[in-house]
Amino acid sequence: MDVRRKFEAMEFGPAPESARPALDWLDGHGREFGHIIGGIAHAGNGPAFPTANPATGEQLASIAQGTPDDVDRAVAAAREAQPEWERAGGAARARHLYALSRAVQRNSRLFAVLETLDNGKPVRESRDIDIPLVARHLLFHAGAAKLIESEFPGHDAVGVCGQIIPWNFPLLMLAWKVAPALAAGNTVVLKPAEYTSLTALLFAEIAEEAGLPPGVLNIVTGDGRTGEALVNHAGVDKIAFTGSTAVGRRIREATAGSGKALTLELGGKSPFVVFEDADLDSAVEGLVDAIWFNQGQVCCAGSRLLVQESVAARFHEKTRRRMDKLRVGDPLDKSIDVGAIVDPVQLDAIACMVDSGVQAGNEVYRASVRMPETGCFYPPTLVTGASPSSPLMQDEIFGPVLVGSTFRTPAEAIELANNTRYGLAASVWTENINLALDIAPKIVCGVVWVNATNLFDAAAGFGGRRESGFGREGGWEGLRHYLKRKHPAKGGSANRRAAERRKARPTSSAIAVDRTAKLYIGGKQVRPDSGYATTELGAGGEAVGQAARGNRKDIRNAVEAAQAAAGRWRASTGHLRSQIIYFIAENLSIRAAEFGAGIAERTGCSEAEGRAEVDAAVDRLFTYGAWADKFDGSVHGVPIRGVVLAMNEPLGVIGAICPETRPLLGAVSLMAPIIAAGNACVLVPSESSPLSATDFYQVLETSDLPPGVVNIVTGPHEELAGTLAGHDDVDALWSFGSAALRGPVEKASAGNLKPTWAECGDDQDWMDPADGEGRAFMQNATHVKNVWIPYGE
Repeated sequence: MDVRRKFEAMEFGPAPESARPALDWLDGHGREFGHIIGGIAHAGNGPAFPTANPATGEQLASIAQGTPDDVDRAVAAAREAQPEWERAGGAARARHLYALSRAVQRNSRLFAVLETLDNGKPVRESRDIDIPLVARHLLFHAGAAKLIESEFPGHDAVGVCGQIIPWNFPLLMLAWKVAPALAAGNTVVLKPAEYTSLTALLFAEIAEEAGLPPGVLNIVTGDGRTGEALVNHAGVDKIAFTGSTAVGRRIREATAGSGKALTLELGGKSPFVVFEDADLDSAVEGLVDAIWFNQGQVCCAGSRLLVQESVAARFHEKTRRRMDKLRVGDPLDKSIDVGAIVDPVQLDAIACMVDSGVQAGNEVYRASVRMPETGCFYPPTLVTGASPSSPLMQDEIFGPVLVGSTFRTPAEAIELANNTRYGLAASVWTENINLALDIAPKIVCGVVWVNATNLFDAAAGFGGRRESGFGREGGWEGLRHYLKRKHPAKGGSANRRAAERRKARPTSSAIAVDRTAKLYIGGKQVRPDSGYATTELGAGGEAVGQAARGNRKDIRNAVEAAQAAAGRWRASTGHLRSQIIYFIAENLSIRAAEFGAGIAERTGCSEAEGRAEVDAAVDRLFTYGAWADKFDGSVHGVPIRGVVLAMNEPLGVIGAICPETRPLLGAVSLMAPIIAAGNACVLVPSESSPLSATDFYQVLETSDLPPGVVNIVTGPHEELAGTLAGHDDVDALWSFGSAALRGPVEKASAGNLKPTWAECGDDQDWMDPADGEGRAFMQNATHVKNVWIPYGE
């Protein structure tokens, strides 16, 4: 018994990691750091600011505050280096990335200790998780660079990429962004977080030693003002940002209409769902990794605990007992579980949110652990009793704070899991694989871990939905965000026959015509709320008919109809969607002569050209009828005992502004991939020639398409595009109208951070399949959800 008592009372002894090598590196630079621009260290034009060890408060070094001039020099260096870097080819870039991966491995302990000193995370996590993943990302993308020309034919690098990374995983976030950018042939200007710049500077130094050409990777340090200068710089072709949702929204607004590509990986409030049949002890250990890993300073932290009511009391008790055994303290001690919060400002924010929960009457349990007397530390905390609408359940705390609730049925679990404006990740615990695979697709997020949590790999993309941002990082799906499609150099004036007539429309009272096309909403032809119509003129200026002038209320009704249909259409099989799209093509082909003559009358082309457009529309429907049951996901090859299912999921409701020219083919070219992927849509047809689209809904009515899957609202693009872009129940927006729409559409989309795909449709040759159809349309109609399923005893 004495032995047993001693064993149970035993404590971990200290296992300190020496900070000496990292401190020597700092001393070797005089504890003062500037920017790395064009492969050369620059002191910078702005004042310096300190970076400190959050565990002790001791200053580590002085960091240069980047100015707009510093950003300008860095962008110029990246621009100068980019053409040669892209021309070098994938094989040459692969060798550079491989060399970088090996350099990280050689210096792994230095990176790990420096990361812990600067960030406060336990050195065990830096050493065993962060740094190996950095090397893995570089190595994976070395292979991707070698294969990129065969895997992405017809694509070019985006150009100069501005990248802004957060302080919670400083070096890992650098690798997530830099590796795919360089693999694709881009050059980079990276701004690390002001709290944690040191490992980025060390990486740049090691990259130069490894032979990376000057200007390919540039580091400009500073606070939010430096990031703002980078976002607004006209010489940047793409912005990749990881950070808070509030800042991401401002970046979306700032880049609107600039032509910059944008990916955002933002905040989260991820559910950790425990069913009654789960292995509760394993789930508790998973919960430790979900919320107390990196002090809870993780965007995908499992911060919302949802436990089935029948086991909730037992699970909460097990959780509290496990919390009491966590070790909080010096991050350089390898026996420590929870390290330091990154900065006093963040520590105060965490404490303030928890105190608000106490004042609201929630039960707050703080782990009974020994706390350091100095430094930025916060104890592991469990809050129960909060309502689903409580700020603690809805807002990102970004600290070691878990908020718990209960559910009774799987349906209620899904409802609670999705009761958030975020959609980054989820963790599902059950021994019933049927239940797990039923729940995973129903949670609105980008990543689901089954009986696991916080698993990451370079082969599996990571990213969110809703206000957690858009785009993916990692895997093939992440790499494509650093590439752009080549458009055939044709189209242009031949596509603009009707452009001179647009906007010149008399009102319905000016010309008496017999035909007025209605809107198409929820499977029915309906009159517009405005009570107005616009006249479509033929090639000779004669009135050929009138189309309803839709307004904000009509868009609202159309979106409601689309939302009502989206769930059922999404749940339908690809085979069913394929059959219906083929049936639409069949019914359109029967009326090809009629539709061709109508296009000729309205646009001034010959009847042969009009018929050719109809034939192209039929062929396009056949293309997406083919894709509907063949746009498969994949199984990622990640280094775990298990599988990662990469599932192509529909986005939901997509608003689509159709091209001004090719009035039938343009509308079909957007509608078909949207519905083939399982989405519902609201189409706004050509403004000057809407009647081809309104004729087309007669085809839809006879083709077994469920009501609400396709809705058509005619009217002014500028007004309707803005309404669609700002609508919170629209999940994505495609804008292929005038180039002038891009800015307003992207700015309005910042409300719920919906992804947008905005191109000038009049510059595309819709008759050419290389330009008007293909995988890119299906990819923009879906997002990749990665479901991690470990297996084995």
